[in-house]
Amino acid sequence: MSSRRGPPSLRQNLLRHILLWLGLAWLFGSAVTVGVGQWFTQQAFDRALLDDAYLLASKVQVQGRRLALQATERELQDFLFDQNETVLFAMHGTDGALLAGEAALPRPPRLSPPDRLFRDQDIAGRRFRVVMLGVAQPSPFVVSVAQSTSERARLLRELLAFSLAPQLLLLLVLAWRLHRSIAQDIAPLAQLRAAVEQRQAGDFTPVPVQADSAEAHDLARAINLLLGRLEESARGQREFTGNVAHELRTPLAGIRAQAEYGLRHRDPEVWHEQLQGIAASETRASQALDKLLALALAYEAGTALQLVPVRLDEAVQEAVMRFLPRADKQGVDLGAEGVDTPSTVQADLTLVEGILNNLLENALRHGTAGGDGRPVVTVAVQQEDGRTVLSVQDNGPGIPPERRSEMLKRGVRGVGQPGAGSTAGGVGLALVTFYAQLLKAPVSFGSGPDGRGWRCAIVFGA
Repeated sequence: MSSRRGPPSLRQNLLRHILLWLGLAWLFGSAVTVGVGQWFTQQAFDRALLDDAYLLASKVQVQGRRLALQATERELQDFLFDQNETVLFAMHGTDGALLAGEAALPRPPRLSPPDRLFRDQDIAGRRFRVVMLGVAQPSPFVVSVAQSTSERARLLRELLAFSLAPQLLLLLVLAWRLHRSIAQDIAPLAQLRAAVEQRQAGDFTPVPVQADSAEAHDLARAINLLLGRLEESARGQREFTGNVAHELRTPLAGIRAQAEYGLRHRDPEVWHEQLQGIAASETRASQALDKLLALALAYEAGTALQLVPVRLDEAVQEAVMRFLPRADKQGVDLGAEGVDTPSTVQADLTLVEGILNNLLENALRHGTAGGDGRPVVTVAVQQEDGRTVLSVQDNGPGIPPERRSEMLKRGVRGVGQPGAGSTAGGVGLALVTFYAQLLKAPVSFGSGPDGRGWRCAIVFGA
């Protein structure tokens, strides 16, 4: 059974790409070195070969209307002596006739003095370098000198060996050092991978990583930012679950109470009345759930709600009418102030209703315990400095200033004793604060004008 290999590691990719281009650069440099070395070597040998041709040409004189080389055998050996190479010469007239020297040398082309010609020639199975020099005095002729090229090839090989071998060694050392350096540079990525693999599903704390490179640091920062967004999303889901539980508790309790009341009676009129109430409660619960879903999406995406003109006075009147039967049953004096004059604000009606419902729910449930005289809850709409202020106030014992920030936390409740605070905190006030933030309306919590009770104020148009 064959196993499929995974993709190559980052280290392998980096080494392959770097060494590939280094190898290509080395080959190109070697080719340049070979070409330059060969050119300079050939220039040096060709210069010496040309000097020999000039020396031989200087020994030519005219004898009886013919050109003759005036040099003894000993002198020719001295002229053409080379310890390692074979040197040949020949002299040809303008008609191509051999005047002196080796007949094996090729006949030169027509050269006008002082033209010269260098070329490679195979002579007797060996490679020679030949120079042909046109001479004008004492009479036009061409002198050719040929030298075998074995010494040139040897020097070129030695030049390549001494120049390219260190470069190859340097390339190997560089590859070894690159391997170690790349391993050190990508070590933070391995640490980051291990930290992410070992992370529990609910752990959104930042991933620690020691990064020496900007790329690894940026990657760790991006992962930590992602973890932060995931934590925010998980917090939003928890908030949504709690909000749903809180918002649906009251209508579901009302539906249950109305159903139980209807089951205890035989009168169809009572059934009809309770069914209407159940339908209305279900409608309010569905609307609340739809809005909570929309709020959760807005919270998740970080987008703002679209604010539209809302009649705040009408919303307050409807909220008071909804809670009036319950207030009468509890003996609470529930009233509204400032709703006789139309008051329009930029808001969202469902959020405004959610604020009023939560504040009135808290006030009727917790704000009437421990108060002096008849409990009073007042919803007011006031104009202050061109802004509209919506407030809900009770005459209960209130909350000490040192505990007000604590009461905004979910699940925290007042003790219910005078002086210790009795108004509910937790989900209700947390939702009021969150809704007010979405409406861009500052919210404040404090005591009433006489220092008694609990007062919440939301400022629209601030």
